[in-house]
Amino acid sequence: MGKKIPGIEKPKLQALPQIRDRMSFLYLEHCLVNRQDGAITVTDARGTVHVPAAALSVLMLGPGTNVSHRAMELIGNSGICVIWTGEQGVRYYAHGYPLTHSSRLLIRQAQLVSNVRTRVAVARQMYQMRFPNEDVSSLTMQQLRGREGSRIRSVYRRTSKETGVPWNGREYDPDNYDGSDAVNMALSAGHSCLYGLVHSVIVAIGCSPGLGFVHTGHELSFVYDIADLYKGDITIPIAFEVAAEQPDDVGPATRHRVRDAFLDGHVLERTVKDIGSLLLGDEVAEEEVETDVLHLWDDKIGIIAHGVSYGKEFEQTDDEQLEVGYGEILED
Repeated sequence: MGKKIPGIEKPKLQALPQIRDRMSFLYLEHCLVNRQDGAITVTDARGTVHVPAAALSVLMLGPGTNVSHRAMELIGNSGICVIWTGEQGVRYYAHGYPLTHSSRLLIRQAQLVSNVRTRVAVARQMYQMRFPNEDVSSLTMQQLRGREGSRIRSVYRRTSKETGVPWNGREYDPDNYDGSDAVNMALSAGHSCLYGLVHSVIVAIGCSPGLGFVHTGHELSFVYDIADLYKGDITIPIAFEVAAEQPDDVGPATRHRVRDAFLDGHVLERTVKDIGSLLLGDEVAEEEVETDVLHLWDDKIGIIAHGVSYGKEFEQTDDEQLEVGYGEILED
């Protein structure tokens, strides 16, 4: 048996900053990641930096990164989404505990995605957010995909013209990141950051990353659904701007620009509100941290209190209690 190592007490959810109030992401490479009390320590040849764990949404660990078990304990307890990434693109690894005990949004998400009519309605809402001046309420999924494809091609052409960067189509080979041109490399780096940020929000508010409405069949389907809402406004323009500047290393330059755009554009707040609006409609469009959310389900009443010793009214003799039980079964 190993000796128990004393440490700080696991923080309660109420004590953690909500996802909308956090920094977007921190990218690290060629360093040692450890912890000291409630801070993540990052050490390389230049020294050690302390980062408040609860202030982060996403921690991106690049090549040459070593992370300790104690650091991962803190990261998990702080609700940080952790992504191992490299020059060939992002590989999602793990995430911490959700920043809510409530399953309200998860149940609603499952209900909406399991019914064809409601699933199409949510998908139309997603497209409507991208076409605010158009009425898409009667369009089929095929028509919506066509409109979206046309919109994205238009964004590529317009941004290419504005920046002077040639555009010959999207090319991404996860096994040969350096084999594409600068703008495609920047797109891959920018989209990876966006996926990480959106993923962190989804798991933090208790939703499922795999239950998508437009995308399906992948563990990150809902991540791709939500990320597509912001690509045309954020990552695509940034990728062309970075490519036009011709930096020595496209990846870091893109990540820095995307990080600033996330902060300036309040993307964390937008993502929380957009997901709440899509799933809850006119109800509260933002899931707050709840503590007393555990209930028992009843097929007639709905939700009843937990922690109650039910059945005391039937506490007679053992034989009498059996008779009552069998009577209930026969009535059902």
